[in-house]
Amino acid sequence: MDFLNRILGAFGKRIVRAVSGVGDFFLFVASAWGWMLRPPYRFSVLFRQMEFIGVKSIGIIMLVGTFSGAVFSLQTGYAFGLFNAETLVGATVGIALARELAPVFTGLMVVARAGSAMAAELGSMVVTEQVDALHTMAVNPVQYLVVPRLVAAVLMLPLLNAIFLAMGILGSYFVGVYLLNIPEGPFMTQLEYYLDGSDIVQGLIKASIFGFVLVAISTYQGMMTHGGAEGVGRSTTRAVVISSVSILVLDYFLTTWILEFFPKF
Repeated sequence: MDFLNRILGAFGKRIVRAVSGVGDFFLFVASAWGWMLRPPYRFSVLFRQMEFIGVKSIGIIMLVGTFSGAVFSLQTGYAFGLFNAETLVGATVGIALARELAPVFTGLMVVARAGSAMAAELGSMVVTEQVDALHTMAVNPVQYLVVPRLVAAVLMLPLLNAIFLAMGILGSYFVGVYLLNIPEGPFMTQLEYYLDGSDIVQGLIKASIFGFVLVAISTYQGMMTHGGAEGVGRSTTRAVVISSVSILVLDYFLTTWILEFFPKF
């Protein structure tokens, strides 16, 4: 009986900590929203974060986008070849990239490159008491450290998503036309016919939401760091894992919501 009580007690403590952590996270996000519209507006900090999140991620986004479109074109070309429908490769790859692959892969790449860096940077500032120094100078850490990163991610992720989509379609085109010998005319005609502007808009909306979520999680983990250098490592790991899983889970619910409320959008 004592053994069962210990197991239930340990399980209950984990649940309480998890629920408390979720509550603290939403309070953190609410605080960021509150400070977002209040002066002073630090545009120089915002532009630096836009450069860090957006401009410096272009290279990896172009590389991953190109080969994502290329490998997806190879696989769909093989599958459609069984039904003599190779001309649909471009349209299929374009729709999949626009709606799902581009926003999800863009979010995951930004998590790996920028989200981990944010968590490590803020975690180091916490353990070295630089955040406490901001308090002593009457500077709110959430407004100074978190808000510019959130705004920058919401603005830059859709642009990175568009680059990913363009490079993915380009990679698909080269593989489909030059390796799979799909006629260029039907390839482009089917792509233009089936890929609508609404598909692209759906991806841009998802990318913007993913940007907010990944930065919110990464900065929260960084600001909650404790335990010195080891704690910084734990916070960085949690930021990457939780952000990546959150993007994948959130993508399902966003897709369901978009298809339900905007079936023709």
